[in-house]
Amino acid sequence: MGGRPRNSTPQPARGAGNGTRRAAPPTPESTAVIAALLAEKWPDAVVELDHTNAYELLVATILSAQSTDKMINTITPALFATYPDATALSRATQEEIEPLIFKSGFYRNKAKSLLGMARAVVERRGGQIPDTMEALIELPGVARKTANVVLGSAFQKPAGIVVDTHVMRCANRLGLTTETDPVKIEQDLMKLLPREQWTPFAHRLIWHGRRVCHAKQPDCNNCLLAPRCPSAALVELAPTKQAIKPERTRKRA
Repeated sequence: MGGRPRNSTPQPARGAGNGTRRAAPPTPESTAVIAALLAEKWPDAVVELDHTNAYELLVATILSAQSTDKMINTITPALFATYPDATALSRATQEEIEPLIFKSGFYRNKAKSLLGMARAVVERRGGQIPDTMEALIELPGVARKTANVVLGSAFQKPAGIVVDTHVMRCANRLGLTTETDPVKIEQDLMKLLPREQWTPFAHRLIWHGRRVCHAKQPDCNNCLLAPRCPSAALVELAPTKQAIKPERTRKRA
């Protein structure tokens, strides 16, 4: 009979294009179905960094590197109360900033980036956060992913798709890309989605990655994308009992 050998162990779904069954290349039409399912599951998905304006979102996104949104949201209230705009932040010193952002990790480098960004915004932009990709990525500490977050969520001007660790993992598992480089992944996704979907799709895929498609133990049993996911076939889709180890045969004396 066909099927999995009785003693074989199902392999977990993997990201980065490995560990997936062969599937048809993605198309705008097939991707639209995935986008619609994500919209159904996560209709209210937004960036989870607390902010009220572009300045606050830019600062929070810089701080979020190698940290979690939950952690950053515990840090930014005091930071924004002390430095409510780029002009105020530009006047701070490294020694004043570091204690406020210590819990974010890599706080010395982040303090340097924040001060460099704020001073550049004041000197080049009169204290106003720029609303173009070209201008944003010229600021210290601001790369394309950070710029995409700010443009899409603060200005509603999507210039690309945010590609974080969750988007990388989920996009590969779903067969939307086989790339591992964030820029190439972004390019693949941009070809598959209309511009108006770039920001909400990224938010929803991030939410899905955080809540369902976990890195080590994806919850394929409760994933509405599983029927369309090439990686879901590599995960046991039914609850399994822990395998019982056979008893060792005692050697007779």
